[in-house]
Amino acid sequence: MHYIYIVECRDKTLYTGYTTDLDKRIKTHNAKKGAKYTRGRTPVVLKYYEEFDNKVDAAKRESQIKKLKRAKKLRLFK
Repeated sequence: MHYIYIVECRDKTLYTGYTTDLDKRIKTHNAKKGAKYTRGRTPVVLKYYEEFDNKVDAAKRESQIKKLKRAKKLRLFK
């Protein structure tokens, strides 16, 4: 399974990413070993995710979400 996800950082910023193991990726972010962006903004909290059968579809959706303004990202999960 492939996932795209949005986490909310300690400073209330949002980070969008891709993984094949969602639980492990969130733990990695919170261990300050994930993306450079999140390392200084822990803890992060998973706010939203979508599942995909293949990496291509997940990458397309991740790209779409990253282009959204913050308000539209928030509407995905609020």
